[in-house]
Amino acid sequence: MTPEDHRTPGPDRHAGPRFAFGTLTALPVRVTRWDRDAARSGMLWAPVTGLVVGACGAALGGALLLGGAGPLLAAVATVATGAALTRGLHLDGLADTADGLGSGKPADEALRIMKRSDIGPFGVITLLLVLLAQTAALGELYARSWAHGALAALVAAVTARLALTLTARPGVPPARPGGLGAAVAGTVPLPAAAALLASTAAASAGAALALGPSDAVRAAAAVLVGCGAAELLLRHCVRRFGGVTGDVFGGVAETAATGALVVLTLGG
Repeated sequence: MTPEDHRTPGPDRHAGPRFAFGTLTALPVRVTRWDRDAARSGMLWAPVTGLVVGACGAALGGALLLGGAGPLLAAVATVATGAALTRGLHLDGLADTADGLGSGKPADEALRIMKRSDIGPFGVITLLLVLLAQTAALGELYARSWAHGALAALVAAVTARLALTLTARPGVPPARPGGLGAAVAGTVPLPAAAALLASTAAASAGAALALGPSDAVRAAAAVLVGCGAAELLLRHCVRRFGGVTGDVFGGVAETAATGALVVLTLGG
């Protein structure tokens, strides 16, 4: 989606959810406003889109396990569901970001590399390793139980979108005018972003408490570590590119999801 796709004026009480689901998922939701207020509200709604995507992935994984499939196939299906429900948008952003960073070129040239439609060797390698890591982690967790795998799918998907909310805070400039990155950059107030981080970590711990106290601790840690890993990538991209782009947002999301999944596998 681009700002040129949706310029419908006028008030809309549901502008935030529409913005979030219309830009961050492949669900048939029409974005009716593309102004800064809608972008701010939309980015605050971003974790909710992750909840929907994660629930769909967990449901498909559970259906396969119920039908007699193994945990690895359930993990592949969960990862594939997330890719399908975003049209691979975040994975494409991750690959483009890896190509831009790996090129070693000055910012302007690196940004041009990221805008190309093809994927270079850095992008291919990064995609392969990230997808393998996500699938391996989910496979291990599904092997423990469907509940562990489902919780991981939800926590990872929500953490990925929470990282997008945190990336849209003030002080993180766009690397170039136009596009989704420029539309949402700096829209989310820092107190709101911090409150959402804390509430997401607490909600994740609460959801995992049914599996045991150690699972609750891991779930909260997964949110915090996932967002921390995304923050490291974000800072590196801002230094290299001078700001963020839509591709960087995608890279941040996949980094957060992967970090969260790795943490959830530890200590089991």
